[in-house]
Amino acid sequence: MNSEDFDDLVIGAGQAGPALAARLAQAGRRVAIVERLHMGGTCVNTGCMPTKTMVASAYAAYLARAGARFGVSTGPVGVDWAQVRARKDKVVETARANIAHWMETTPGVTVVHGHARFVDPHAVDVEGRRLAGERIFVNVGARAAAPPIAGLEAIRSLTNDDVMDLDEVPQHLLVIGGSYIGLEFAQIYRRLGAEVTVVELAPALLPREDADISAAIAEILGGEGIVLLTAVSALALAPEGRGAHATFRDAEGRAREVAASHVLVAAGRRPNTDDLALEAAGLAADARGFIPIDDGCRTAQPHIYALGEVNGRGAFTHTAYNDFEIVAANLLDGANRKISDRQPCYALFIDPPLGRIGLTEAQAKAAGHEVLVGVRAMTRVGRAVESGETRGLMKVVLDAGSRRLLGAALLGYRGDEAVQTLLAPLYRGWTDREIMAVVGIHPTVAELLPYAIADAKPA
Repeated sequence: MNSEDFDDLVIGAGQAGPALAARLAQAGRRVAIVERLHMGGTCVNTGCMPTKTMVASAYAAYLARAGARFGVSTGPVGVDWAQVRARKDKVVETARANIAHWMETTPGVTVVHGHARFVDPHAVDVEGRRLAGERIFVNVGARAAAPPIAGLEAIRSLTNDDVMDLDEVPQHLLVIGGSYIGLEFAQIYRRLGAEVTVVELAPALLPREDADISAAIAEILGGEGIVLLTAVSALALAPEGRGAHATFRDAEGRAREVAASHVLVAAGRRPNTDDLALEAAGLAADARGFIPIDDGCRTAQPHIYALGEVNGRGAFTHTAYNDFEIVAANLLDGANRKISDRQPCYALFIDPPLGRIGLTEAQAKAAGHEVLVGVRAMTRVGRAVESGETRGLMKVVLDAGSRRLLGAALLGYRGDEAVQTLLAPLYRGWTDREIMAVVGIHPTVAELLPYAIADAKPA
């Protein structure tokens, strides 16, 4: 088989892939970017963009129903599901088309459609075409995992890929998994009119978060009528009409059952490495399917890099894009950037949202820090009170000795935006006094974060 030779091969057009392909081409490299489905990866097609579009539609329905709280008469509120879907589809299709146009019109970039599999350390096969490159960048993302649940294979279950493409709003949505993806969809569909039950095997929702944050999220979602069941065991599913019948034991060991019209499985993700033929490249995935890398995204083969979800060093759009920035800076700018220099930051996009940066209180203690913790309820945040949204809290974690910021969580009105005002201080290692010396704008949510820091006490 004749090879089509390139300087670089980029496998996968998620968040890191197109940006890297364009940057390499601008540096004079001949680049092929291979995508087997849609440009944009998870974020554009089944993740950030479609879900946040639906979060906005669900919020509009919620706010309309709450109009009386603000002295506004809205009348009966209906949801046009077809229009909700059409709006979501338009956002996705526009973003996807923009990325495709970008790649197709970038000099030096060749777009190849199809499924890439390694045939040797420097070449892949794509639907019968052999592409060879000096360097190869793997950016193939991840997919929803199927947990070992009795009877799951016998029912029609949904994942984040297809739950947004239903023909109707579910009558009763059963969500398996009380973490970030599951909770976002739980609130979306509850606000759009579905009955929603969430079952989680762990003792609490969002086990990664501190107990007070997890409890506050449960209070918010439970207050909207979502049934939340944690510490569930012996979960089993069986077909029932067009839906499913779930049986399980609750936290007290009591037998419970739920009849659901639809079942969403949101219990983790698995990297798309199963069918890359990594062994042909002299590589192997770890037990969870991730491709091991060093601090600069290099694999065991120094000319092969793994970026994004597939490397296990970040499960977010912003971490995938930062992988691109690290690789591009090191290869093209003579830099020495490292993944380990990156501070954790992410959000849970329920309403009100959770914004998280740095370490949780539990993580800080596990790392050996003696900590100071400051908490401020959103009922004590003027902008939240004025906006009629006082659910949640802000929380900051400091090292007791150095008094440097270690992390923060803001669950509340505009929390995903406001908490980022502390990212630069976190990266720069600022102390409480340095942060409190900065004058913020009034009235905003962010201006109250220094007050939470001022209230920090030993924990």
